[in-house]
Formats: sequence, C-alpha cells, structure tokens
Amino acid sequence: MTQKDFSEIRKRLQAEKRAATLIRGWYVDATGKVLTSFKTPVGLIPQAEYEKYMVLFKKTLSGTVDQNLIDVPVKADDSGNPCYMQLMELCKSELEDDAIAEIMFTKVAQAMLKENGDLSQSVDELKKAPNMLILLLYDSFDVAYRHPDGEQELEMSEAVFNYVLCAVCPVKQGKDSLTYSDADAAFIARPADWSVLAPTMGFMYPAYDSGNMNISSASVYTKDASNLHEDFLKDVFDYEPLMSATMQSATLCDILQNTLQEECSMEVIQSVTGTVNAIVAEQKEDKDAEPAKIGGREVSEILTSCGVSEEKVQAFTTGFQEAFGENELPAINVMPTREFKVQTPSVQIKVAPDHADLVTTRLIDGQRYIMILADGNVEVNGVNITIQ
Repeated sequence: MTQKDFSEIRKRLQAEKRAATLIRGWYVDATGKVLTSFKTPVGLIPQAEYEKYMVLFKKTLSGTVDQNLIDVPVKADDSGNPCYMQLMELCKSELEDDAIAEIMFTKVAQAMLKENGDLSQSVDELKKAPNMLILLLYDSFDVAYRHPDGEQELEMSEAVFNYVLCAVCPVKQGKDSLTYSDADAAFIARPADWSVLAPTMGFMYPAYDSGNMNISSASVYTKDASNLHEDFLKDVFDYEPLMSATMQSATLCDILQNTLQEECSMEVIQSVTGTVNAIVAEQKEDKDAEPAKIGGREVSEILTSCGVSEEKVQAFTTGFQEAFGENELPAINVMPTREFKVQTPSVQIKVAPDHADLVTTRLIDGQRYIMILADGNVEVNGVNITIQ
C-alpha cells in the first residue's frame, strides 16, 4: 500500500463520518483470561466513545511505510491455507459471525502471550504486566471510478471494498489519585483506573491497492520498528519475516564495515546516505508511488563510484547476498534518513542528512580529526561565539 492508500482509509475513520458499521472487542488479562467481550454496531456507540475508538484504529494505519507499516503476503492462491480462509471469512461475515471472530481473537491473544512469555511464575511480573484489549472493526465502501486523467468519480463506482481492521492495545492501571468532585464540592480519593493505551500492533485485511482489493496481501502495523511480532505474523498470516526494519539497517551497516574495512571512509558513507536520501525523498513526493527498493547491485554501484576497490566491492556483494539473498531492501531501511550521526567515545555530532557534506575527516600530524564547516552563526550553550 502507498501513502495515498493509507490516507484514503484513514479518512474513512474520521469520527464525524461514522463510516464503520461494527466494532468487536476482547479484553484479556496478562495470563490470557477473557475478562469481557463485546459486539456493538457503530450506531449504538456514543460519539465520545466512538471518537476514542477511531483514534486507536487510525494509529494502526500510521507511521512509516516499510518500517511501521509492513506489507505481509497472504497465500491466497492456496485454497487450503487456513490463515487465508480465516481472514476471508472474517471479512465475508462482516464480523457478525461469533465463532469466526472468536478464532481470530484467540489467535491474536495467544500470539501476544507467547511474545510476552510465561508470567505465571512471577507474582511481581504478573502484577506489572498490562492487560490487553483486542479490537476489530468492519467497514465497506464504494470505490470511486478513476478516469485515465486521474480524476475520481464516485457515481461511476464499479467496485466495493470490504475490510477488517485490528488494533491490539495494552491496558494499564494507573495510580490512586485525589480528584475534585462537583457533586461533593470537595476533593475525594479516586481508585486507580485501567486506561487503554495506543496500540502496539495491528493489521488491515485485505490490502487496499489504489482502489483495488488485494486479497493476497495485508498491512501489518507495529509501533516499534525493531519488533515485527514474529509469533503474531506466523499464527495469523502463516508468514515468517526476513528481519525487522531496524535489523535490516544494522545488518547492512555491519556488512559495509566488515567488508570495506580501511576503505570504509566518511566520504563513502556520505555518498551512500546521500543517494538513499534522494531516492526516499523522490518517492515521498509522489503519494501514489510504491515504496522505493534498493538491492545489493545498486549499493555496489555507489561504492564503485566512490572509488572503492573492486576487491572490496565484491566482498560487499557477497556479504549482501549471504544476508539478504536476491531480496531488495526498502530504501528507507538501508541508511538512517532522519539524521546523519557521527559518534566517537566522547563526542556525538548530529547533522541534517542534506547537510552531511559539511562534515569531513582529516589526518593532521598523525592525529585524526572530525571537521565541521561553520558556514553561519555558531552557538555554544546558546551564546554566539566568534571563531578566530
């Protein structure tokens, strides 16, 4: 799904539209015990509560594509795939079938419990562990017809898009507090409440690809880009991911360092970073564009253009293939794109990526130096200084 696709679905979740038709929920404790469950038509949910639900669901469609929002394949061509059949039945039933919904709730809860580990042996850990609210939403809408010039016309709609959203939210207990009561005109002790926090993960099925229903793909949300929730992906989608966005970036950095060795210079990393940032920036400008990908061949070409020896480039190519095979990586995961960071044991320098060329290295009288071009005012602890 593209940025524009996610944006179109998020618009459906604006509280004032009340576009969704049904919301279901399972509330379980840290051991997996079901505390309560509900199935409520949207028309019966008070506006104040509905707004809170929409905040949670919209969160599962937010973040960075290929980092927080991941396309997950669903083996739709295999009619015997139980995961595919379960997801399709969930949509076809419009969440009305209690038995089908309970199967999905159970899968999600068990996967999250496996991730958290067995807490039953520790009373302290069990007390601190949050409960979990698993939410499901059903929505359906007419897809606007798209003319060749890109203009959309809802009156000519030829397709209906049906989908299910899932949000997995931790529920934590706060602290006892002293609050003011209007009725008593006094401050009274209030027991600790259980509050629903922003979802840590969720999913949308099927994927929405430029107005088309893609039953062979789902979009999975993870709040923490370093945590792909492998048990969840395996149990719900029968999918085993290669590695998380954070791990992809860390692995590529290790390959560069270990294979280039003494040729891994500031200029080389600046060149790789600059090229990646340019690709990502171009892709972000086009909301309809698919997330940009980069393979080992493209990175090797960058290294060659920087003057890295053929031997080192070949070593990098081999290292890339051993780690990722023939897979291309999301460009945004190749190198950090939000900042250019230089770090020593005692100093850390952060520069905007588009100004990374202001930082250079020099060897002066046998000593290594990091040099920064001061092309404007220089402040130290908020005070403008003069460089003499």
